[in-house]
Amino acid sequence: MQKTFNKLILSLILPVLLLIVWQLSASQVQNAAVLPTIGRVLENFVHATDNFIGLGSIPRNIGVSLIRVLSGYTVGVLIAVPLGVLMGYNKTIQQIFEPFINIFRPIPPLAWQPLALAIFGMASIATLFNMPFGQQYVFWGNFKIAMVFLIGMGSFFPVIANVMFGVQSVQQTLIDSARVLGASEKDIFFKVLIPAAAPSIINGMRVGLAIGWSCLVGAEMLPGSLAGVGYLITHAYELARIDLVITGMICIGGVGALLDSVFGIIANKYFPWESKAR
Repeated sequence: MQKTFNKLILSLILPVLLLIVWQLSASQVQNAAVLPTIGRVLENFVHATDNFIGLGSIPRNIGVSLIRVLSGYTVGVLIAVPLGVLMGYNKTIQQIFEPFINIFRPIPPLAWQPLALAIFGMASIATLFNMPFGQQYVFWGNFKIAMVFLIGMGSFFPVIANVMFGVQSVQQTLIDSARVLGASEKDIFFKVLIPAAAPSIINGMRVGLAIGWSCLVGAEMLPGSLAGVGYLITHAYELARIDLVITGMICIGGVGALLDSVFGIIANKYFPWESKAR
C-alpha cells in the first residue's frame, strides 16, 4: 500500500509543477490568444457537449478521431502481423520483404500525405460503399481513405518489426523439444511459436497504436475533414482559440494514454512475467 502511494506521489510531481508554471505564466502574459489560464481550458471540459466554434462537441470529435485511428490501425495490423510472423519464421520470405521494408520504414508517415491525396483523392468510406446522400453520407464522408492510409502506414512498421523480432527470439530448444515429442510443423507454428512470440506481438501492436494515434493531427489536416480532434486543433488555432488548442491536445494525450493502458492490462494479465522482468 505504501509503495503504491509513493508511486502515485512521484507520478504527480511533474504534472503539478507543470500546472503551477502554466498558471503563473498565463497570469504574467494576460493574453488568452497566447496562453490561456487553466480555468479557461477547464471551462471547455465543463461544457464539453457544446458546439465549439461550429466544429462540434468534444465527445463527437474524439469519437470521429477514434474511428479514423482504429480503422487505419486495424488495416496496418492485419497486414503487419501475418507478414511479420512469416518473415520471422522463414528466412526466404524475410530476404524478399526486408530490403523493401527497410527502404520505406525511415519515411515519416506524414511524408506520405501528397502521395495519399494523389492516389485516393477525396474518396471516403461513404463513396467507397456508394451510400445515398444524407446524414449517414455526411458522417462517413469524414473518413477519407487517405487519412486511413496515413494512420495505417504509421502503425504498420513498428508492428511488423516487433512481430518479426518476437518470432526470431523464440528459443530454438522449445521448437526442437516439440519436434522430439512428435509435434507437427503446424502444431509447432501455432502452439509453440505464436504463443512464445505473443508478448512481442502485443508490444508491437501497442507501439503501433501509439504511433498511429500520434499521426492523427497530420491526417486530419487533409482536405475534406469536417470533424476530429486534429481538425478542431487546426481550426481553433486559425481562430486564435488557444484554449481549444490545448483542450484538444489534452484530449489526444488522455485518450492515447487510455488506449495504451488497455494493452498494459492485457500484457499484465496474460504475460505477467514480462511485466516483472521490466
